[in-house]
Amino acid sequence: ERTPAFDKAWRTEDPNTFGTDEFIRWCRLIGAEPYICVNAGTGTLEEMSDWVEYCNQDLGKWAALRRSHGVEKPYGVKYWSIGNENYGPWEPASRSPEEWPMFVREAAQLMHAVDSSIKLFAPVQIGTVPGLNADQWAIPTLRTAGYKLHYISIHEYYDALWYDPDPSDYLTCMSWADKPEDHIIKTKEVLKESGNTHIRIAFDEWNLRSWHHPNTPGERASAEDIAAMDIADDNSTYTMADAMFTAGFFNACLRHADIVTMANIAPIVNTRGPIFTHPDGIVKRSTFHVMKMYANELAPEVVPAKIVSAMLPAPADNVKAIDALVTVNPSNGDWKIALINRHPENAADISLDLGGHSPDGTFEATILQSDSPDAYNDVDHPNRVVPMRSKLEIENGQIMVPPHSLIILDIVG
Repeated sequence: ERTPAFDKAWRTEDPNTFGTDEFIRWCRLIGAEPYICVNAGTGTLEEMSDWVEYCNQDLGKWAALRRSHGVEKPYGVKYWSIGNENYGPWEPASRSPEEWPMFVREAAQLMHAVDSSIKLFAPVQIGTVPGLNADQWAIPTLRTAGYKLHYISIHEYYDALWYDPDPSDYLTCMSWADKPEDHIIKTKEVLKESGNTHIRIAFDEWNLRSWHHPNTPGERASAEDIAAMDIADDNSTYTMADAMFTAGFFNACLRHADIVTMANIAPIVNTRGPIFTHPDGIVKRSTFHVMKMYANELAPEVVPAKIVSAMLPAPADNVKAIDALVTVNPSNGDWKIALINRHPENAADISLDLGGHSPDGTFEATILQSDSPDAYNDVDHPNRVVPMRSKLEIENGQIMVPPHSLIILDIVG
Protein backbone atom coordinates (compact mmCIF):
# COMPACT_ATOMS: atom_id res chain seq x y z
CA GLU A 1 0.00 0.00 0.00
CA ARG A 2 1.32 3.44 -0.96
CA THR A 3 -1.69 5.60 -0.12
CA PRO A 4 -3.44 6.34 3.19
CA ALA A 5 -5.97 3.74 4.31
CA PHE A 6 -8.63 3.48 6.99
CA ASP A 7 -7.49 1.03 9.68
CA LYS A 8 -10.53 -1.04 10.64
CA ALA A 9 -8.88 -2.45 13.77
CA TRP A 10 -8.09 0.89 15.39
CA ARG A 11 -10.55 3.09 13.46
CA THR A 12 -7.96 5.63 12.43
CA GLU A 13 -6.05 6.44 9.24
CA ASP A 14 -2.76 4.67 8.49
CA PRO A 15 -0.64 6.91 6.20
CA ASN A 16 1.25 3.83 4.88
CA THR A 17 4.50 5.79 4.80
CA PHE A 18 6.29 2.94 6.59
CA GLY A 19 5.75 -0.25 4.62
CA THR A 20 7.50 -3.50 3.79
CA ASP A 21 10.59 -1.92 2.22
CA GLU A 22 11.05 0.57 5.05
CA PHE A 23 10.52 -2.09 7.71
CA ILE A 24 13.08 -4.48 6.25
CA ARG A 25 15.58 -1.68 5.70
CA TRP A 26 15.15 -0.67 9.36
CA CYS A 27 15.66 -4.28 10.51
CA ARG A 28 18.91 -4.47 8.52
CA LEU A 29 20.12 -1.21 10.08
CA ILE A 30 19.64 -2.47 13.66
CA GLY A 31 20.86 -6.01 12.99
CA ALA A 32 17.49 -7.73 13.46
CA GLU A 33 15.73 -10.39 11.41
CA PRO A 34 12.43 -9.15 9.93
CA TYR A 35 9.36 -11.09 10.97
CA ILE A 36 6.20 -10.41 8.97
CA CYS A 37 2.65 -11.21 10.09
CA VAL A 38 0.24 -11.67 7.20
CA ASN A 39 -3.43 -10.70 7.37
CA ALA A 40 -5.40 -13.82 8.26
CA GLY A 41 -8.49 -11.80 9.13
CA THR A 42 -9.65 -9.79 6.11
CA GLY A 43 -6.77 -10.97 3.89
CA THR A 44 -6.89 -13.77 1.35
CA LEU A 45 -4.70 -16.83 0.93
CA GLU A 46 -3.49 -15.39 -2.37
CA GLU A 47 -2.54 -12.11 -0.73
CA MET A 48 -0.50 -13.94 1.89
CA SER A 49 1.55 -15.84 -0.64
CA ASP A 50 1.89 -12.73 -2.84
CA TRP A 51 3.59 -10.96 0.07
CA VAL A 52 6.11 -13.81 0.29
CA GLU A 53 6.68 -13.43 -3.46
CA TYR A 54 7.28 -9.69 -3.10
CA CYS A 55 9.94 -10.32 -0.44
CA ASN A 56 11.59 -13.56 -1.48
CA GLN A 57 11.10 -14.35 -5.18
CA ASP A 58 12.92 -13.50 -8.42
CA LEU A 59 9.88 -14.37 -10.56
CA GLY A 60 6.37 -12.97 -10.88
CA LYS A 61 4.61 -9.64 -10.87
CA TRP A 62 5.12 -9.01 -7.17
CA ALA A 63 8.86 -9.59 -7.47
CA ALA A 64 8.76 -7.15 -10.40
CA LEU A 65 6.98 -4.62 -8.19
CA ARG A 66 9.74 -4.91 -5.61
CA ARG A 67 12.35 -4.30 -8.30
CA SER A 68 10.40 -1.24 -9.45
CA HIS A 69 10.85 0.07 -5.90
CA GLY A 70 14.60 -0.13 -6.35
CA VAL A 71 15.26 -3.47 -4.63
CA GLU A 72 16.76 -5.85 -7.17
CA LYS A 73 17.60 -8.86 -5.01
CA PRO A 74 15.01 -10.70 -2.90
CA TYR A 75 14.98 -9.79 0.78
CA GLY A 76 14.96 -13.39 1.97
CA VAL A 77 12.55 -12.82 4.87
CA LYS A 78 12.76 -15.98 6.96
CA TYR A 79 9.99 -15.63 9.56
CA TRP A 80 6.27 -15.38 8.70
CA SER A 81 3.21 -15.59 10.94
CA ILE A 82 -0.18 -16.69 9.61
CA GLY A 83 -2.26 -14.09 11.39
CA ASN A 84 -2.38 -12.30 14.71
CA GLU A 85 -4.61 -13.38 17.62
CA ASN A 86 -7.27 -14.64 15.21
CA TYR A 87 -8.88 -16.58 18.06
CA GLY A 88 -9.92 -13.30 19.72
CA PRO A 89 -13.23 -11.50 19.20
CA TRP A 90 -11.30 -8.22 19.45
CA GLU A 91 -9.73 -9.00 16.05
CA PRO A 92 -11.68 -7.82 12.98
CA ALA A 93 -12.75 -10.92 11.04
CA SER A 94 -11.60 -13.32 13.76
CA ARG A 95 -11.82 -17.02 12.97
CA SER A 96 -13.76 -19.77 14.69
CA PRO A 97 -12.05 -22.88 16.11
CA GLU A 98 -13.80 -24.90 13.40
CA GLU A 99 -12.51 -22.94 10.41
CA TRP A 100 -9.04 -22.01 11.68
CA PRO A 101 -7.21 -25.37 11.26
CA MET A 102 -7.90 -25.74 7.53
CA PHE A 103 -7.28 -22.06 6.89
CA VAL A 104 -3.82 -22.31 8.48
CA ARG A 105 -3.00 -25.42 6.46
CA GLU A 106 -4.05 -23.84 3.16
CA ALA A 107 -2.17 -20.62 3.90
CA ALA A 108 0.95 -22.58 4.80
CA GLN A 109 0.72 -24.63 1.60
CA LEU A 110 0.49 -21.53 -0.59
CA MET A 111 3.20 -19.61 1.23
CA HIS A 112 5.57 -22.58 1.06
CA ALA A 113 4.75 -22.96 -2.64
CA VAL A 114 6.35 -19.54 -3.13
CA ASP A 115 9.33 -20.18 -0.82
CA SER A 116 9.72 -23.56 0.86
CA SER A 117 12.55 -22.30 3.08
CA ILE A 118 10.49 -19.88 5.18
CA LYS A 119 9.65 -20.61 8.82
CA LEU A 120 5.94 -20.44 9.55
CA PHE A 121 4.15 -19.43 12.76
CA ALA A 122 0.48 -19.56 13.69
CA PRO A 123 -1.29 -18.12 16.75
CA VAL A 124 -2.43 -21.07 18.86
CA GLN A 125 -3.24 -19.69 22.29
CA ILE A 126 -3.39 -22.33 25.00
CA GLY A 127 -5.33 -21.94 28.21
CA THR A 128 -5.29 -18.15 28.61
CA VAL A 129 -8.24 -16.92 26.53
CA PRO A 130 -11.67 -17.29 28.20
CA GLY A 131 -13.80 -19.85 26.40
CA LEU A 132 -10.95 -21.27 24.30
CA ASN A 133 -9.24 -24.30 25.77
CA ALA A 134 -6.60 -26.43 24.08
CA ASP A 135 -9.08 -29.08 22.91
CA GLN A 136 -11.22 -26.47 21.13
CA TRP A 137 -8.49 -24.49 19.43
CA ALA A 138 -4.91 -25.64 19.70
CA ILE A 139 -5.07 -29.40 19.24
CA PRO A 140 -7.32 -29.38 16.13
CA THR A 141 -5.10 -26.74 14.51
CA LEU A 142 -1.92 -28.59 15.37
CA ARG A 143 -3.26 -31.94 14.15
CA THR A 144 -4.46 -30.41 10.87
CA ALA A 145 -1.69 -27.96 10.05
CA GLY A 146 1.13 -28.71 12.48
CA TYR A 147 3.23 -30.56 9.92
CA LYS A 148 3.59 -27.26 8.01
CA LEU A 149 4.42 -25.12 11.06
CA HIS A 150 7.72 -24.42 12.76
CA TYR A 151 6.49 -22.25 15.65
CA ILE A 152 3.35 -21.47 17.55
CA SER A 153 2.85 -17.82 18.43
CA ILE A 154 1.98 -16.95 22.03
CA HIS A 155 1.00 -13.46 23.21
CA GLU A 156 0.88 -12.66 26.90
CA TYR A 157 0.45 -9.55 29.03
CA TYR A 158 0.11 -10.15 32.74
CA ASP A 159 -0.90 -6.77 34.21
CA ALA A 160 -4.03 -6.22 32.13
CA LEU A 161 -4.40 -2.45 31.75
CA TRP A 162 -6.57 -2.42 28.65
CA TYR A 163 -9.35 -0.47 30.37
CA ASP A 164 -7.93 0.49 33.78
CA PRO A 165 -4.73 2.52 33.30
CA ASP A 166 -3.45 2.18 36.89
CA PRO A 167 -0.55 -0.28 37.06
CA SER A 168 -0.57 -2.97 39.73
CA ASP A 169 1.69 -2.69 42.76
CA TYR A 170 5.01 -4.49 43.12
CA LEU A 171 3.87 -7.61 44.98
CA THR A 172 0.82 -8.09 42.78
CA CYS A 173 3.14 -8.11 39.78
CA MET A 174 5.36 -10.66 41.50
CA SER A 175 2.33 -12.90 42.07
CA TRP A 176 2.30 -13.55 38.30
CA ALA A 177 5.99 -14.45 38.10
CA ASP A 178 5.39 -18.19 37.56
CA LYS A 179 2.78 -17.78 34.84
CA PRO A 180 5.23 -17.77 31.87
CA GLU A 181 6.82 -21.07 32.93
CA ASP A 182 3.43 -22.64 33.66
CA HIS A 183 2.34 -21.64 30.16
CA ILE A 184 5.48 -23.15 28.61
CA ILE A 185 4.97 -26.45 30.42
CA LYS A 186 1.31 -26.63 29.39
CA THR A 187 2.21 -25.83 25.78
CA LYS A 188 4.82 -28.59 25.77
CA GLU A 189 2.13 -31.04 26.89
CA VAL A 190 -0.25 -29.90 24.14
CA LEU A 191 2.44 -30.17 21.46
CA LYS A 192 3.22 -33.69 22.61
CA GLU A 193 -0.47 -34.66 22.72
CA SER A 194 -1.01 -33.36 19.18
CA GLY A 195 2.04 -35.20 17.84
CA ASN A 196 3.96 -32.02 16.97
CA THR A 197 7.07 -32.11 19.13
CA HIS A 198 9.06 -30.54 16.27
CA ILE A 199 7.22 -27.22 16.77
CA ARG A 200 8.87 -24.55 18.89
CA ILE A 201 7.35 -21.78 21.03
CA ALA A 202 7.61 -18.10 20.12
CA PHE A 203 6.54 -15.61 22.78
CA ASP A 204 6.44 -13.16 19.90
CA GLU A 205 4.50 -10.52 21.82
CA TRP A 206 4.89 -10.19 25.57
CA ASN A 207 5.34 -7.72 28.38
CA LEU A 208 4.44 -7.43 32.04
CA ARG A 209 1.99 -4.59 31.40
CA SER A 210 -0.49 -4.39 28.58
CA TRP A 211 -1.32 -1.38 26.45
CA HIS A 212 -4.13 0.92 27.58
CA HIS A 213 -7.02 1.48 25.20
CA PRO A 214 -10.16 2.38 27.07
CA ASN A 215 -12.87 1.30 24.64
CA THR A 216 -13.80 -1.71 22.55
CA PRO A 217 -12.41 -2.09 18.99
CA GLY A 218 -15.44 -0.55 17.33
CA GLU A 219 -15.31 2.57 19.51
CA ARG A 220 -11.72 3.83 19.33
CA ALA A 221 -12.06 6.61 16.79
CA SER A 222 -12.36 9.65 19.05
CA ALA A 223 -9.40 11.94 19.69
CA GLU A 224 -9.99 11.55 23.42
CA ASP A 225 -9.73 7.77 23.22
CA ILE A 226 -6.54 7.89 21.19
CA ALA A 227 -5.01 10.48 23.51
CA ALA A 228 -5.84 8.26 26.50
CA MET A 229 -3.44 5.64 25.14
CA ASP A 230 -0.53 8.03 25.75
CA ILE A 231 -0.69 7.22 29.46
CA ALA A 232 1.46 4.21 28.59
CA ASP A 233 4.35 6.65 27.96
CA ASP A 234 4.44 7.56 31.66
CA ASN A 235 7.92 6.49 32.78
CA SER A 236 6.87 6.19 36.41
CA THR A 237 5.06 2.98 35.43
CA TYR A 238 8.25 1.04 34.67
CA THR A 239 9.63 0.19 38.09
CA MET A 240 11.69 -2.58 39.62
CA ALA A 241 8.54 -4.70 39.32
CA ASP A 242 9.01 -4.65 35.54
CA ALA A 243 12.70 -5.47 35.93
CA MET A 244 12.13 -8.39 38.31
CA PHE A 245 9.29 -9.82 36.23
CA THR A 246 11.33 -9.53 33.02
CA ALA A 247 14.32 -11.29 34.56
CA GLY A 248 12.06 -14.11 35.77
CA PHE A 249 10.47 -14.34 32.32
CA PHE A 250 13.92 -14.77 30.74
CA ASN A 251 14.86 -17.41 33.32
CA ALA A 252 11.72 -19.38 32.43
CA CYS A 253 12.39 -19.18 28.69
CA LEU A 254 16.06 -20.14 29.08
CA ARG A 255 15.25 -23.07 31.36
CA HIS A 256 13.16 -24.34 28.44
CA ALA A 257 15.46 -23.19 25.66
CA ASP A 258 14.97 -26.54 23.93
CA ILE A 259 11.49 -25.38 22.93
CA VAL A 260 11.30 -21.59 23.51
CA THR A 261 13.48 -20.22 20.73
CA MET A 262 11.99 -16.76 20.21
CA ALA A 263 10.76 -14.12 22.66
CA ASN A 264 10.00 -10.57 21.50
CA ILE A 265 9.04 -7.89 24.01
CA ALA A 266 6.36 -5.56 22.70
CA PRO A 267 6.74 -2.83 21.90
CA ILE A 268 10.38 -1.74 21.76
CA VAL A 269 10.16 2.05 21.74
CA ASN A 270 7.73 4.21 23.76
CA THR A 271 4.39 3.04 25.19
CA ARG A 272 5.42 -0.15 27.03
CA GLY A 273 8.87 -0.37 25.44
CA PRO A 274 12.22 -0.65 27.23
CA ILE A 275 13.30 2.59 25.49
CA PHE A 276 11.47 5.91 25.79
CA THR A 277 12.29 8.70 23.36
CA HIS A 278 11.99 12.43 23.97
CA PRO A 279 13.18 15.54 22.09
CA ASP A 280 16.55 15.58 23.86
CA GLY A 281 17.37 11.87 23.88
CA ILE A 282 16.20 8.58 25.35
CA VAL A 283 15.37 7.02 28.70
CA LYS A 284 16.52 3.46 29.30
CA ARG A 285 13.80 1.94 31.44
CA SER A 286 14.45 -0.80 33.99
CA THR A 287 13.53 -3.50 31.45
CA PHE A 288 16.18 -2.22 29.03
CA HIS A 289 18.92 -2.92 31.57
CA VAL A 290 17.63 -6.42 32.30
CA MET A 291 17.57 -7.22 28.58
CA LYS A 292 21.10 -5.89 28.14
CA MET A 293 22.38 -7.98 31.04
CA TYR A 294 20.80 -11.19 29.78
CA ALA A 295 21.89 -10.56 26.19
CA ASN A 296 25.54 -9.89 27.01
CA GLU A 297 26.55 -11.43 30.32
CA LEU A 298 25.40 -15.06 30.44
CA ALA A 299 27.43 -18.10 29.40
CA PRO A 300 26.40 -20.19 26.36
CA GLU A 301 24.81 -23.22 28.06
CA VAL A 302 22.07 -23.48 30.70
CA VAL A 303 22.72 -25.93 33.54
CA PRO A 304 19.78 -27.58 35.36
CA ALA A 305 19.42 -26.11 38.84
CA LYS A 306 17.35 -26.78 41.94
CA ILE A 307 16.04 -23.70 43.75
CA VAL A 308 14.91 -23.87 47.37
CA SER A 309 13.40 -20.64 48.65
CA ALA A 310 10.95 -19.12 51.07
CA MET A 311 7.82 -17.63 49.56
CA LEU A 312 7.06 -13.95 49.09
CA PRO A 313 4.56 -12.18 51.37
CA ALA A 314 0.92 -11.90 50.25
CA PRO A 315 -0.47 -11.30 47.70
CA ALA A 316 2.53 -13.06 46.09
CA ASP A 317 2.74 -15.90 48.61
CA ASN A 318 2.37 -18.37 45.72
CA VAL A 319 5.82 -17.37 44.35
CA LYS A 320 9.34 -18.06 45.59
CA ALA A 321 11.32 -15.04 46.71
CA ILE A 322 14.44 -16.32 44.95
CA ASP A 323 14.86 -17.36 41.33
CA ALA A 324 18.08 -18.31 39.58
CA LEU A 325 19.51 -19.34 36.25
CA VAL A 326 22.86 -21.13 36.06
CA THR A 327 24.89 -20.99 32.86
CA VAL A 328 28.34 -22.31 32.00
CA ASN A 329 30.94 -21.90 29.28
CA PRO A 330 32.04 -25.47 28.49
CA SER A 331 35.22 -24.27 26.80
CA ASN A 332 36.73 -22.75 29.95
CA GLY A 333 34.48 -23.80 32.83
CA ASP A 334 33.39 -20.26 33.70
CA TRP A 335 30.00 -19.96 35.42
CA LYS A 336 27.56 -17.08 35.01
CA ILE A 337 24.70 -17.18 37.50
CA ALA A 338 21.65 -14.92 37.40
CA LEU A 339 20.23 -14.43 40.90
CA ILE A 340 16.90 -12.69 41.47
CA ASN A 341 15.68 -11.60 44.89
CA ARG A 342 12.03 -10.61 44.41
CA HIS A 343 11.41 -9.65 48.02
CA PRO A 344 10.50 -5.94 48.18
CA GLU A 345 12.26 -5.28 51.51
CA ASN A 346 14.50 -8.12 52.72
CA ALA A 347 17.97 -9.08 51.56
CA ALA A 348 18.50 -12.79 50.96
CA ASP A 349 21.35 -14.93 52.23
CA ILE A 350 21.75 -17.43 49.38
CA SER A 351 23.75 -20.64 49.48
CA LEU A 352 25.37 -21.73 46.20
CA ASP A 353 26.28 -25.36 45.54
CA LEU A 354 27.79 -25.91 42.10
CA GLY A 355 27.78 -29.67 41.83
CA GLY A 356 29.40 -30.21 45.20
CA HIS A 357 31.63 -27.13 44.95
CA SER A 358 30.89 -24.07 47.08
CA PRO A 359 32.59 -20.95 45.68
CA ASP A 360 34.69 -18.96 48.11
CA GLY A 361 36.39 -15.58 47.64
CA THR A 362 35.84 -12.30 45.83
CA PHE A 363 33.98 -12.41 42.50
CA GLU A 364 32.99 -9.92 39.82
CA ALA A 365 29.27 -9.26 39.33
CA THR A 366 26.80 -6.96 37.63
CA ILE A 367 24.09 -5.74 40.00
CA LEU A 368 20.78 -4.09 39.10
CA GLN A 369 19.17 -2.66 42.22
CA SER A 370 17.53 0.51 43.48
CA ASP A 371 16.55 2.37 46.61
CA SER A 372 12.91 1.29 46.29
CA PRO A 373 10.87 -1.44 44.57
CA ASP A 374 8.93 1.46 42.99
CA ALA A 375 12.03 3.19 41.59
CA TYR A 376 12.07 4.10 37.89
CA ASN A 377 14.06 6.10 35.34
CA ASP A 378 12.64 9.20 33.65
CA VAL A 379 13.81 12.24 31.71
CA ASP A 380 14.92 14.11 34.84
CA HIS A 381 16.40 11.04 36.59
CA PRO A 382 17.64 8.69 33.85
CA ASN A 383 20.08 6.76 36.05
CA ARG A 384 18.12 5.96 39.18
CA VAL A 385 17.96 2.29 38.10
CA VAL A 386 21.18 1.23 36.34
CA PRO A 387 23.38 -1.87 36.56
CA MET A 388 26.76 -1.50 38.24
CA ARG A 389 29.87 -3.66 38.10
CA SER A 390 31.00 -4.65 41.56
CA LYS A 391 32.98 -7.19 43.57
CA LEU A 392 31.06 -9.51 45.85
CA GLU A 393 32.30 -11.62 48.71
CA ILE A 394 31.23 -15.26 48.83
CA GLU A 395 32.13 -17.24 51.92
CA ASN A 396 31.81 -21.00 51.60
CA GLY A 397 29.02 -20.57 49.04
CA GLN A 398 27.10 -17.92 50.98
CA ILE A 399 26.22 -14.67 49.18
CA MET A 400 23.98 -11.78 50.24
CA VAL A 401 21.57 -10.51 47.55
CA PRO A 402 19.84 -7.13 48.10
CA PRO A 403 16.03 -6.84 47.99
CA HIS A 404 14.31 -6.32 44.59
CA SER A 405 17.56 -6.91 42.72
CA LEU A 406 19.13 -8.89 39.90
CA ILE A 407 22.75 -10.06 40.07
CA ILE A 408 24.70 -11.78 37.32
CA LEU A 409 27.62 -13.36 39.09
CA ASP A 410 30.91 -14.31 37.36
CA ILE A 411 32.64 -17.39 38.76
CA VAL A 412 35.83 -18.09 36.84
CA GLY A 413 36.45 -21.81 36.36
